Amino acid sequence: MHRFVFDTDVIIAAMRSPSGASAALLGAVLDRRLTMLASVPLFFEYEAKCTDPVHWTAAGMTREQADIFINGIAALVLPVKTHYLWRPMLRDPNDEMVLEVAVNGRADAIVTFNLRDYGTVPKTFNIEVIKPSTAIRRVRNE
Repeated sequence: MHRFVFDTDVIIAAMRSPSGASAALLGAVLDRRLTMLASVPLFFEYEAKCTDPVHWTAAGMTREQADIFINGIAALVLPVKTHYLWRPMLRDPNDEMVLEVAVNGRADAIVTFNLRDYGTVPKTFNIEVIKPSTAIRRVRNE
Protein backbone atom coordinates (compact mmCIF):
# COMPACT_ATOMS: atom_id res chain seq x y z
CA MET A 1 0.00 0.00 0.00
CA HIS A 2 1.27 3.44 -0.91
CA ARG A 3 2.23 5.88 1.84
CA PHE A 4 1.75 9.47 0.67
CA VAL A 5 2.09 12.90 2.23
CA PHE A 6 -0.23 15.45 0.68
CA ASP A 7 0.94 19.01 0.35
CA THR A 8 -1.69 21.52 1.48
CA ASP A 9 -2.47 22.46 -2.12
CA VAL A 10 -3.76 18.92 -2.70
CA ILE A 11 -6.12 19.13 0.28
CA ILE A 12 -7.46 22.48 -0.93
CA ALA A 13 -7.90 21.10 -4.46
CA ALA A 14 -9.87 18.14 -3.05
CA MET A 15 -12.12 20.55 -1.18
CA ARG A 16 -12.68 22.83 -4.16
CA SER A 17 -13.03 20.14 -6.84
CA PRO A 18 -14.80 16.99 -5.62
CA SER A 19 -14.44 15.33 -9.04
CA GLY A 20 -10.69 15.88 -9.41
CA ALA A 21 -7.66 13.69 -8.78
CA SER A 22 -7.06 15.19 -5.33
CA ALA A 23 -10.56 14.28 -4.15
CA ALA A 24 -10.12 10.82 -5.68
CA LEU A 25 -6.99 10.39 -3.56
CA LEU A 26 -8.96 11.18 -0.40
CA GLY A 27 -11.53 8.62 -1.54
CA ALA A 28 -8.74 6.07 -1.91
CA VAL A 29 -7.59 6.85 1.64
CA LEU A 30 -11.17 6.34 2.83
CA ASP A 31 -11.30 3.02 0.96
CA ARG A 32 -7.98 2.02 2.59
CA ARG A 33 -6.17 1.75 -0.74
CA LEU A 34 -3.45 4.16 0.41
CA THR A 35 -2.16 5.67 3.62
CA MET A 36 -2.17 9.43 4.14
CA LEU A 37 0.55 10.65 6.50
CA ALA A 38 0.53 13.94 8.42
CA SER A 39 2.08 15.50 11.50
CA VAL A 40 0.25 17.74 13.93
CA PRO A 41 1.79 20.92 12.44
CA LEU A 42 0.94 19.82 8.90
CA PHE A 43 -2.63 19.02 9.91
CA PHE A 44 -2.92 22.45 11.54
CA GLU A 45 -1.87 23.98 8.22
CA TYR A 46 -4.57 21.94 6.45
CA GLU A 47 -7.11 23.16 9.00
CA ALA A 48 -6.07 26.80 8.72
CA LYS A 49 -6.38 26.76 4.93
CA CYS A 50 -9.62 24.75 4.78
CA THR A 51 -11.35 27.00 7.31
CA ASP A 52 -10.22 30.18 5.54
CA PRO A 53 -13.36 31.72 3.98
CA VAL A 54 -11.49 32.21 0.70
CA HIS A 55 -11.31 28.45 0.22
CA TRP A 56 -14.61 27.19 1.65
CA THR A 57 -16.64 29.83 -0.17
CA ALA A 58 -14.83 29.02 -3.45
CA ALA A 59 -15.76 25.39 -2.82
CA GLY A 60 -19.42 26.37 -2.39
CA MET A 61 -19.38 25.27 1.25
CA THR A 62 -20.53 26.76 4.50
CA ARG A 63 -18.16 27.14 7.43
CA GLU A 64 -19.85 24.14 9.05
CA GLN A 65 -19.24 22.03 5.94
CA ALA A 66 -15.59 23.13 5.92
CA ASP A 67 -15.34 21.99 9.55
CA ILE A 68 -16.86 18.63 8.63
CA PHE A 69 -14.41 18.31 5.74
CA ILE A 70 -11.36 18.99 7.92
CA ASN A 71 -12.66 16.67 10.65
CA GLY A 72 -12.92 13.98 7.99
CA ILE A 73 -9.30 14.60 7.05
CA ALA A 74 -8.33 14.26 10.71
CA ALA A 75 -10.03 10.87 10.83
CA LEU A 76 -8.16 9.66 7.75
CA VAL A 77 -4.55 10.60 8.50
CA LEU A 78 -1.96 8.35 10.04
CA PRO A 79 -0.15 10.60 12.52
CA VAL A 80 3.60 10.91 12.15
CA LYS A 81 5.94 12.24 14.84
CA THR A 82 8.94 14.11 13.55
CA HIS A 83 12.10 13.10 15.37
CA TYR A 84 14.65 14.82 13.18
CA LEU A 85 14.62 18.18 11.51
CA TRP A 86 16.61 18.73 8.33
CA ARG A 87 15.84 22.39 7.89
CA PRO A 88 16.51 24.31 5.82
CA MET A 89 16.58 22.18 2.69
CA LEU A 90 13.82 23.67 0.55
CA ARG A 91 13.11 27.13 -0.88
CA ASP A 92 9.74 27.45 0.88
CA PRO A 93 9.89 27.01 4.68
CA ASN A 94 6.26 25.79 4.69
CA ASP A 95 7.28 22.82 2.56
CA GLU A 96 9.87 21.75 5.13
CA MET A 97 7.23 20.18 7.39
CA VAL A 98 5.87 18.19 4.44
CA LEU A 99 9.35 16.80 3.80
CA GLU A 100 9.81 16.02 7.50
CA VAL A 101 6.57 14.02 7.55
CA ALA A 102 7.62 12.16 4.42
CA VAL A 103 11.02 11.22 5.85
CA ASN A 104 9.80 10.31 9.33
CA GLY A 105 6.72 8.49 8.02
CA ARG A 106 8.72 6.53 5.42
CA ALA A 107 6.52 7.90 2.65
CA ASP A 108 6.72 6.65 -0.89
CA ALA A 109 5.94 10.09 -2.26
CA ILE A 110 5.01 13.68 -1.58
CA VAL A 111 1.91 14.56 -3.59
CA THR A 112 1.81 18.19 -4.70
CA PHE A 113 1.02 20.48 -7.59
CA ASN A 114 4.27 22.36 -6.95
CA LEU A 115 6.89 19.84 -8.04
CA ARG A 116 9.67 22.35 -8.43
CA ASP A 117 9.26 23.63 -4.86
CA TYR A 118 10.80 20.39 -3.64
CA GLY A 119 13.84 20.50 -5.90
CA THR A 120 16.12 17.48 -5.64
CA VAL A 121 16.14 17.09 -1.85
CA PRO A 122 13.61 14.24 -1.65
CA LYS A 123 15.87 12.18 -3.94
CA THR A 124 18.36 12.24 -1.08
CA PHE A 125 15.74 10.45 1.02
CA ASN A 126 14.43 8.22 -1.80
CA ILE A 127 11.07 10.00 -1.80
CA GLU A 128 9.34 10.85 -5.07
CA VAL A 129 7.51 14.10 -5.65
CA ILE A 130 4.46 13.54 -7.84
CA LYS A 131 1.28 15.28 -8.95
CA PRO A 132 -2.15 14.09 -7.77
CA SER A 133 -2.98 12.77 -11.24
CA THR A 134 0.10 10.52 -11.16
CA ALA A 135 -0.65 9.40 -7.61
CA ILE A 136 -4.23 8.38 -8.33
CA ARG A 137 -3.16 6.48 -11.46
CA ARG A 138 -0.71 4.48 -9.37
CA VAL A 139 -3.36 3.68 -6.79
CA ARG A 140 -5.89 2.65 -9.42
CA ASN A 141 -3.39 0.47 -11.30
CA GLU A 142 -2.75 -1.77 -8.31
